[in-house]
Amino acid sequence: MNEERLPAAFTTAMKELLGQEADAFLHSYTMPRTQGLRFNTLKSTSGSAPASQAITQFGLTPVPWCSTGYYYEDPARPGRHPFHTAGLYYIQEPSAMSAAELLAPLPGETVLDMAAAPGGKTTHLASLMQGQGLLVSNEIHPERAKILAENVERLGIPHALVTSAAPDELSRRFPEVFDRIMLDAPCSGEGMFRKDPAAIREWSPDHVRMCASRQWDILQDAYIMLKPGGSMVYSTCTFNRQENEETIARFTAAYPDMELITAKRLWPHLEKGEGHFVALLHKAPASASGDAVSTRNKRGGGKSKNGPRVNASVREAYQQFLDWAAKELPGYNVQGTPVLFGESLYLLPEAFNERLHTGLLEGLKVPRAGLHVAHLKKNRIEPAHALAMALSPEQAARSFDLSADSLDIQAWLRGESLPVPAELHGWTLVCVEGLPIGWGKASSGQLKNHLPKGLRILKAHLDES
Repeated sequence: MNEERLPAAFTTAMKELLGQEADAFLHSYTMPRTQGLRFNTLKSTSGSAPASQAITQFGLTPVPWCSTGYYYEDPARPGRHPFHTAGLYYIQEPSAMSAAELLAPLPGETVLDMAAAPGGKTTHLASLMQGQGLLVSNEIHPERAKILAENVERLGIPHALVTSAAPDELSRRFPEVFDRIMLDAPCSGEGMFRKDPAAIREWSPDHVRMCASRQWDILQDAYIMLKPGGSMVYSTCTFNRQENEETIARFTAAYPDMELITAKRLWPHLEKGEGHFVALLHKAPASASGDAVSTRNKRGGGKSKNGPRVNASVREAYQQFLDWAAKELPGYNVQGTPVLFGESLYLLPEAFNERLHTGLLEGLKVPRAGLHVAHLKKNRIEPAHALAMALSPEQAARSFDLSADSLDIQAWLRGESLPVPAELHGWTLVCVEGLPIGWGKASSGQLKNHLPKGLRILKAHLDES
């Protein structure tokens, strides 16, 4: 990209902000964009055989601020490899990895990702949580929420609830619920200029002001949902002070019980990345916050005395699944509260009902109500693809492993059936180098392909910052 194509007002603003460093910063826009991936520790550790193979094959080098993050260079195409389909890693811009690292959620906590699509920070949070606790991942736009749910599924995340709601709708339902909140705020995207020319065309001083106004509104809803004593990361992929330091200063001034712990910038002329702003804030414990808590925080929601409502049809469907799992998944410990959407059975994370109640989901758009485990087909169970992606081969009664560089894996990902030993019979967890990629059903020496049709083209997914 040529530096002259940058908006004049943006160039002027950056020169005022950076002074003598401005030339080096502006020159960075003439350099190739930075590419990276982050290993999914729910699937494999960075020292595992598949991860080691990927590191060698793609020439990966470590990202300094993320222990599971790596850079790759052209012509490597990790998004087109079977390991991507298996959820071994997530394609993510390296600077963006700093946000979840700073929030540092712990296993068992209740965490919210407020603007989560397409899933980079959500999948990172899930890895840090080790699949334990409750992760609510929200995206207001339905189509982007669908992509978010697909990425949550691909990476085998068992404890996530994907919602599609406006921030104020969430805050009405979930006041003072979350231990930690990730707010990767919608912004003017100045850090996207190298990656996305459309971001340059959309940028203007008015657009920056509009983004800052919207960020202020979302921050107030985040405040309502954060528990006293909780932590929040506010991040953007933009550089101006108005959407970053000035927005945080306004927020902490309005809410004295919010303390800024640290704020960091990753600049593209100083670090190998597209650039990011991250700020960690802490909310004072209830005993110390006193009258500082906003009256907006008193709105409805929260835990109910009523337990989860499980009707007869849900109980019947759940029992069918338990009977199926006892035979087909002898190593799998079924956990969660069953919920039924049409013919689809989900397991809502146990942490949801321990701390909230299922009534809070009524009227809320929920593209993914926990782990999708089964489709009900005329009194028989057909296991869901999401369940396969959340398993390990040791948990299944049968598994069939394919080599990552074989013709068989290419055929499987095209939706074709494969020849198998005649003694293999029944539902089979199909894997690539020990990583599940879906279900097959073996009979008479053939493994029938049950990979969802929408996943049958081997291509890069829509990963993000």
